[in-house]
Amino acid sequence: MPLVNNLSTPFPLIDSDPHFKRVVSYLRPSDYATWGIATATFPAAVYALQLADPAKLPKAGLTPTLRLATFLGFAGGFLLAYQSSSLRFLGWKENVAEQSKDLEELSARVKAGKPVYGETDLPEYVQGVAHNNSQWSLLKFGVLPWFNLVNHPHHGVDTSKYSSSD
Repeated sequence: MPLVNNLSTPFPLIDSDPHFKRVVSYLRPSDYATWGIATATFPAAVYALQLADPAKLPKAGLTPTLRLATFLGFAGGFLLAYQSSSLRFLGWKENVAEQSKDLEELSARVKAGKPVYGETDLPEYVQGVAHNNSQWSLLKFGVLPWFNLVNHPHHGVDTSKYSSSD
């Protein structure tokens, strides 16, 4: 049985190292709004700066710059939304909706006889390495975006709650 993290958080810990798919599937409408606003704001700011202080542009004009700005806004918005969802898993943001969804989802997996956190063919050592590399990576998104893409049993919570719920 994995060790339980004794993290002191304002809200209950759901998962200290959630899988990428879980984080994305738990995005709230407010996260999608953040993502969309960031995607739209970045090119709008570039365009406004171009209007305020026009640059001598080549024949292609502002189009390549706006495309790059849109991509950067899209990527940055996704990272903000992902981080917000991850903070709810860690219990650092309000997570009532995520708690009930997590209990329902993982209890159903246990009742179906499946592993709580998914199946993997990786050796335990590699699962541990993957866990150690990704557990606190959301706090370093500004340096290197890193996601948990490995199913492993190291999630910092007592999994007995999923088998005892009715």
